[in-house]
Amino acid sequence: MSAKGAAKKRPATYADIEALPEFKLGEIIGDELIVSPRPSPLHALATTSLVGDLAGPFNRGVNGPGGWWILFEPELHLERQVLVPDIAGWRRERMPALPENAFFTVAPDWLCETLSPSTAIIDRTRKLDIYAGWGVDWVWLIDPVMKTLEILRRQGEQWAVAGNHGGDERIRATPFEAIEIDLSALWVVERP
Repeated sequence: MSAKGAAKKRPATYADIEALPEFKLGEIIGDELIVSPRPSPLHALATTSLVGDLAGPFNRGVNGPGGWWILFEPELHLERQVLVPDIAGWRRERMPALPENAFFTVAPDWLCETLSPSTAIIDRTRKLDIYAGWGVDWVWLIDPVMKTLEILRRQGEQWAVAGNHGGDERIRATPFEAIEIDLSALWVVERP
C-alpha cells in the first residue's frame, strides 16, 4: 500500500488507557498510546525505597523540612499528554492542596523515572522533552540494574547533568539535599 493509501492512525484517547488490562500501565505521548508492563522487582524495590527515604522528611516534615507532596506513580494530564512518572514531587507553595480528581494538571517540580529495559528509551527521550517543556526543574533517573542515579537539572528546555552517583554512595542530592540518601538501600543486596 502506498503512503497515499495508508490509513491515518487516530490519536489515542483516555478511553484507550481505561480499556487496558489492570496489570498494564498506559500513557499518551504525542497522540500515541504507550503500554508498559508492571515493573520488575528490581524496579519496584528502587522506587519504593526512594519514596520511603523522601516521604517522611519532605511529605510529613519528620527529620526534614517538609513542604513537599511526594507521590508514587501520579497520573499527569499535561494537555493531551498523559504521563505516569514513577515518583513525582510538588512544592506545596506551588500546589498547596492535592487535587480532588485522580490526576494532576500541574507539572511537578521534581520527578524520578526508574529505568527498565522496556521504558528507558521513552523515559530518556520523549518524556524528558515533555517534562522540560512543562517546566519540571529536576529529573532523577534511577537504573536499578546498573545501580546508578543520574540527576538532571532543567536549563530552559534542555537538561544538564547535575550529578551521577552509584553503588553504595551516600549522597545529598538537589533538590533534597537536606537529607542523606544511602543508595545501597535502593538496590538488591546479593546474598552470600
